[in-house]
Amino acid sequence: MTKKEFGILRAYVLPHPPIVLPEIGMGQEAEIAATGTAMKQAAKEIARLAPDTIILSSPHAPAYHDAFFISASKRDEGGMGRFGAPQLSQSLENDLDLINNISEKAERERITVFADTGINRLDHGSLVPLYFITKEYKSFRFVRLGLSGFSPQTHYRLGQLIASAAEELGRRVVYIASGDLSHVLKPDGPYGFKEAGPEFDGMINDILSRAAFDELLAVPATLTEEAAQCGLSSFEIMAGALDGEELEVEHLSYEGTFGVGYAVFRFNPTKKNPERKFLDKAVQNRKEAGASEDPYISLARRTIEEYIRTGRRPELPKNLPDEMTKTQAPCFVSLHREGCLRGCIGTLEARHDSLALEIQANAIAASTEDPRFNPLRMEELDDLEVSVDVLSPAEKIQSIKELDPKRYGVIVSRAYRRGVLLPNLDGIDTAEEQVDIARRKAGIAADEKFELERFEVVRHE
Repeated sequence: MTKKEFGILRAYVLPHPPIVLPEIGMGQEAEIAATGTAMKQAAKEIARLAPDTIILSSPHAPAYHDAFFISASKRDEGGMGRFGAPQLSQSLENDLDLINNISEKAERERITVFADTGINRLDHGSLVPLYFITKEYKSFRFVRLGLSGFSPQTHYRLGQLIASAAEELGRRVVYIASGDLSHVLKPDGPYGFKEAGPEFDGMINDILSRAAFDELLAVPATLTEEAAQCGLSSFEIMAGALDGEELEVEHLSYEGTFGVGYAVFRFNPTKKNPERKFLDKAVQNRKEAGASEDPYISLARRTIEEYIRTGRRPELPKNLPDEMTKTQAPCFVSLHREGCLRGCIGTLEARHDSLALEIQANAIAASTEDPRFNPLRMEELDDLEVSVDVLSPAEKIQSIKELDPKRYGVIVSRAYRRGVLLPNLDGIDTAEEQVDIARRKAGIAADEKFELERFEVVRHE
């Protein structure tokens, strides 16, 4: 076993029930004594490690649908006054250099992090684990994170960036993933009983016991919602922080006495293991699946994924068919998520030396430059639907009667104003509807004269 000198030295899953604190439980903490004992054990172990910094992700820190919170104030302060114990308070110095490094890495990856420099009050998801830790060890700086509405993969990726930042700055770090499991374990619990509660807790305890973090990223969303839990996304960030590490795992305790699942786990990195780079493996699996995908779709998808992740256009694959590399043609790239349009950009005349380059340019534009939408985010890549329409040369027509909205796309133009609509779109059944939409897109009034062109497409989807 190689002892780590810096980076993530160890990680813990810790719950945050206020009732486990004697000053609040007033005797009831004895009913979850195993949880309290395990948290005391974790605190003593952390003290022996003497980390420079403790990083903690809390479900009760500020949470945003489209951003991660990270406290960037000089200190985080707060107490348990809302639970009747104002004397239980903390004041912690934040590791601003590490916080800034994490934020900068996330920004480069197009992951939105809100670094809040205001007055940041500690939440109970942080205060309960800190109660045990600070009884044993106080000589650390602090980093506190909130969760987001982003995908499991994006939470995992943030964890990877956290580990990278800690190593880059030479920090010795312990990671705390604060989180309770299901809140629907018992009829007399806070939210009653649902069968999903014990099922979720059994699944998560099993996954964490095996450190099967690929499975952690694939927990069914319906089960997660039904189980009324609060810890999964916190665990996903922790898993990312342990990416590529062989782990010794110890399940220190689990209790559901009050109808809420409280689990305590320790994860000890022992050596590097490339087989445990789960996000890289998922990307590789998608690439392998793409090998049998339509080459037009595969090229557009791979271009978007690479550009969103790195800001760079990838090199063209070497095995593309000749009609993509040796011919020129205009095309449109359209993006959909959950049945809704997410971007569509195209060209009416070829602008690049090959159709393949045309597809790449329009794929990047559709994902980042469509004025109707914000640029695509990394967490949207997993369920993105991509289609590519390759256009035939447009031909002028004299009458709307020469259109068929299922077969032909239309170009409506007056001087420099042009509106385009692709063929065979849902909800457009008549040529009149097709022309009216294209005309309005061009900003041409109904009483103005305009010219019509039609074109055919080969659609890849």
